[in-house]
Amino acid sequence: MSTIKKVQVTFDCADPERLARFWCEVLGYEVPSPPDGFATWDAYHAAQPEEERGAWFACQDPSGVGPRLYFQRVPEGKVVKNRVHLDVRVGTGLRGEERLAALEAECARLLPLGAVRERLLYDEDDACIVMQDIEGNEFCLD
Repeated sequence: MSTIKKVQVTFDCADPERLARFWCEVLGYEVPSPPDGFATWDAYHAAQPEEERGAWFACQDPSGVGPRLYFQRVPEGKVVKNRVHLDVRVGTGLRGEERLAALEAECARLLPLGAVRERLLYDEDDACIVMQDIEGNEFCLD
């Protein structure tokens, strides 16, 4: 029996590089080095057939602990709620007003990047802020 060691999260999207760079900012991830034989991502993209340029992009956790995020261009736009979403864990271990303050601070940091706040879920002890990324994909500040 084989055990899975790593997992990659894949996003269908319109603009892979833009969305990957957004998530780099959200998570503190980085853009990996370009493929072997290319000094820059621009050089890599320029070497691809025109219809494949910008078709995908990725970002990764610099510590190697978190999953790689992969973004692939698809022709159709997002039309329904995500069946899977990311929870950005900024309030782990916090409760009540302290938790809410941590989530609100992170929300305030992400709004200028293009994130959209949908709603706050708060019961005086636990809290979560439902948001959207720059292409409308839901995620939660948790």
